[in-house]
Amino acid sequence: MTDLQFDRSFEVTPGTAVQVSPLVRRVLVNNPSPYTFKGTSTFIVGSGQVAVIDPGPDDAVHLAALLDAVRGETVTHILVTHSHADHSPLARRLKAVTGAKTLAYGTVEAPSSSGLRLDASIDHDFAPDMTLAEGDVVNGPSWTLEALFTPGHMSNHMCFALQEEQALFAGDHVMAWATSVIAPPDGDMGQYFASLRKLLERDDHVYHPGHGPSKRDPLPLVRSYLAHRRMREEAIRARVAQGARSVGEIVASVYADVDPKLHAAAALSTTAHLDHLVAQGKLRKVDGIYEAT
Repeated sequence: MTDLQFDRSFEVTPGTAVQVSPLVRRVLVNNPSPYTFKGTSTFIVGSGQVAVIDPGPDDAVHLAALLDAVRGETVTHILVTHSHADHSPLARRLKAVTGAKTLAYGTVEAPSSSGLRLDASIDHDFAPDMTLAEGDVVNGPSWTLEALFTPGHMSNHMCFALQEEQALFAGDHVMAWATSVIAPPDGDMGQYFASLRKLLERDDHVYHPGHGPSKRDPLPLVRSYLAHRRMREEAIRARVAQGARSVGEIVASVYADVDPKLHAAAALSTTAHLDHLVAQGKLRKVDGIYEAT
């Protein structure tokens, strides 16, 4: 077992701008679900001339709440951590109203019919005005955001580091309320492990994730995430070695401690783990069946 502990103490009123630090405000979308927790967090960075991070789903009520929150200010940049449908679609309407350019890593090529459609299905219409690469910097009068490429949850996932507060807008890469779903074919467990290890090389003081509460002193959580994923992966490998042949069989035993409502998402992450084990040579896949090597 690991010491991974979740923080679900997150009582926030949707549509209300809350100051979470001197430079950061949060506005919660009213889209709660088993996959989005209390909803998606949109962040406003700075004052006067501001950046908006993850506008959220295409929701007119949330758009009105955002525009109210920045009344009298200028939105200069709209940044998107990744193009899941609970994070990016409202960027188009926010851009139309404010004139701000959208910035992100880029688009994805996964087919729209791939995998199970969850609340976090892919926004295939999203295409940023400007693409960002690792280390690119976006500036405002009082803020500096640096792009950190963190693929895994999605192939185009980026975090954004607010240099003035040593804060990281973590999207769905690391959250305090639950682990992140890795859904193939776009989600990749090997990339996800690498992106988690990348965070251990940094000195961020706080993470502001796309769902749930912010997390101070976040590196112990990242280490717990890595240990938890290794534990899950070893349990999955062991079940295959014991004769399990279907993802459903594996989920029923390995994720017995998880709410059955989330077993569909667990099946996606299980498939990602299986593919990662094959890539490492710890399993083989023959005619669509995973086998011990």
